[in-house]
Amino acid sequence: MKYKSPALFVATTIMIFIFVFSKTCAYQEPREIKILFTHDMHDHLLPNKGENNGSTVWTGGYSRLKTAIDKEKVECKNTVLVDAGDYSMGDLFQSLFSTDAPELRIMGQIGYDVTTLGNHEFEFKDSGLTRHLYTAKNSGDKLPEMVSSNIVFPGGDKMTKTSYELQQAMKAYGVKDYTILNRGGIRIGIFGLMGEDADDCITTTDVSFNNIVESSKRVVKKLKQEGVDLIVCLSHSGTWEKASKSEDEILAKKVPDIDVIVSGHTHTLLKKPIIHGNTVIGSCGEYGNNLGVIELVQIPGRRWSLKDYRLKHIDQSINEDSGISQTVSEFKDMVQKKYLNYFDFQFDEVLCRSPFSFIATQQIGKKLQEDTLGNLISDGYIYSVKQAEGKDYEPVSVAIVPVGTMRGSFVEGDITVQDAFISSCLGIGPDGISGYPLISVYLTGKELKNLCELDASISPMMSYAQMYMSGIGYTFNPNRMMFNKVTEAHLQKPDGTKEKINDKKLYRVVSGLYNAQMLSTVGAKSFSLLSVIPKTRNGKPIKNFDSHIIYSKSGGHTTELKEWLATARYLQSFPKAEGIPQIPYYYNTLQGRKIIDNTNSLSAIFGNPNSIAVRLYLVVLTVVVVIIAVTVIIVRFVRKKQRNKAAV
Repeated sequence: MKYKSPALFVATTIMIFIFVFSKTCAYQEPREIKILFTHDMHDHLLPNKGENNGSTVWTGGYSRLKTAIDKEKVECKNTVLVDAGDYSMGDLFQSLFSTDAPELRIMGQIGYDVTTLGNHEFEFKDSGLTRHLYTAKNSGDKLPEMVSSNIVFPGGDKMTKTSYELQQAMKAYGVKDYTILNRGGIRIGIFGLMGEDADDCITTTDVSFNNIVESSKRVVKKLKQEGVDLIVCLSHSGTWEKASKSEDEILAKKVPDIDVIVSGHTHTLLKKPIIHGNTVIGSCGEYGNNLGVIELVQIPGRRWSLKDYRLKHIDQSINEDSGISQTVSEFKDMVQKKYLNYFDFQFDEVLCRSPFSFIATQQIGKKLQEDTLGNLISDGYIYSVKQAEGKDYEPVSVAIVPVGTMRGSFVEGDITVQDAFISSCLGIGPDGISGYPLISVYLTGKELKNLCELDASISPMMSYAQMYMSGIGYTFNPNRMMFNKVTEAHLQKPDGTKEKINDKKLYRVVSGLYNAQMLSTVGAKSFSLLSVIPKTRNGKPIKNFDSHIIYSKSGGHTTELKEWLATARYLQSFPKAEGIPQIPYYYNTLQGRKIIDNTNSLSAIFGNPNSIAVRLYLVVLTVVVVIIAVTVIIVRFVRKKQRNKAAV
């Protein structure tokens, strides 16, 4: 084009330059995104009771969480809200899991975009999760998307009826390998994983889960082909103190194209994020006490970088959202009608009062030692079995509570039905009703000693394997060889007297259904060195644990004696003060059920070995003798050869 006026040419050129420059500058402007996240909510729709400097405090609660989320969304239009699994199981609301699906429905109301499955979503077995997904879908309510990227259903003849039905339910709900969200032109790819440790915790499913690293590589490759701008992994795998066990850190190192890992399962509270390369790992703790916030910024052509990471504490300073409060109240009424009326209890009914606080849930099981709450719950098992069986009661020698089933603690003040339920809330019984029932088995005296040894040897490596026991006490030396740490064990009577354990005698033992089933795996955990086989009264191995459930009269009918129900009734049994039962100060101190002997002398470490140690010592001695013998033969051979050489 030929311009007649030089001035017009210059003006046009300048305008074109300004237009191109402005577009280029706009394109070069950094892009920002905010990721809001939670994990391990465990049905804690209501605020959680805790203690701070001697005062009762209330944290969490979905109505306050909603307010905090809305405020964060207002501050940034490009916001995503996600959850990394275990959104259910841990509160009375879990009793509605299969019938009303309050968890997913209220998450949808809050505005969650995506969630994934945790191990506790399988707590009510495959059939319970199937009903949960269908119920949520059929409610017509807005629901979060769900991603599950490494789940594997059995194929061919191995496909069971319940796993097939679960597969169909997941399809009906719309569970995907991954999903892609768009926020202001930013395409975010989100996928979900179940980690190895979480998978090991599931004993009630026919499905399995592939390796998280290999599954992530596959999904990340697909997402990159889809041209996403940001990759977020909702990982129910967790971080651990030992780097070799820290699944999500291993994932970040081996799949570096993941930008953000929201890390659930271990209930970790990371005040600062873990960063490996360009991958940000965030964890905000448990029960909705905190809202995690990750803010990222990206200059086009570069990887996303962390602008801000913080945990918004959900406390009483935050106003409640009225809509969520109303929904929670409606679900609370359902719990009363559909569950608690069956046991003749009220949701907020005060069972007793505690003049002191037990240690916080987060600290239970951290060290191998006796625990006061474990003492109370295990004592409550024996008391409640005696009350349930009446004149037909056969004395219980030992009651066992694994730390993994203790989900909440008690703080000073009134203890309600809700509190008692939270303390032992897991599982479901053959009756299809929430809560593991107590069952009765028999173990030999030798097997009781094996349990003590397992507790002393395995718990330091796997804290969730620790057991708290009523009716038995033992002394252990942590300096001794593994599976040879216990130096003395005895039965402990209610009056404090000790009784020698007869290795060959059968003793009655009470525990929850889940723990009783897990006792059979002791051999594997101890590399087949220890054996614990739950038996009938006649000494025959139990094949069907359901036939050994303990029942009780409740609400005018017979019910399974649930773990939480046993605790609730024990709390009601204490002597009253001002008309309310009071927890005795007996439970404010340790009772010598686990005594630690740190003596490190040679006699303390190697003396009085058990049969396992004797066998090992013999093996070591044999090896030493063989080495000495071979050395002597070699020396003699060399000397003889040298003498022969000298003679020549």
